[in-house]
Amino acid sequence: MRFAWQKKKSSNDVPTTKEPTSTYRLIMVAYNIVWWIPIVLPVIGVIDYRTGFSTFLAVTVVRVAANLFRNNVLKPEHAEHFPLRSP
Repeated sequence: MRFAWQKKKSSNDVPTTKEPTSTYRLIMVAYNIVWWIPIVLPVIGVIDYRTGFSTFLAVTVVRVAANLFRNNVLKPEHAEHFPLRSP
C-alpha cells in the first residue's frame, strides 16, 4: 500500500524492469503453499491439530518478518521484486 502511494505521488516514473523469472514465481508459489499446508493437513487428518497450529504459527511469524522487512527496509523498486510476498 505504501509503495503504491509513493509511486503515485512521485513525479518521476520508475519503469518496471522486467517480467519476473520462473524461479521468482516458483519461490512465490512455494511461499504461499507452505502457508496453507499447516491449515490443510490437520483438517484432512494427516497431522494433529496441535502440530498444525504450532507449524502455522511459525510460518506466520516468518511471513510477518518478511513483510516487515519488505515494507520498512527495502526501497520501492527492490520491494516489487522481493520474492517473499503475497502476489
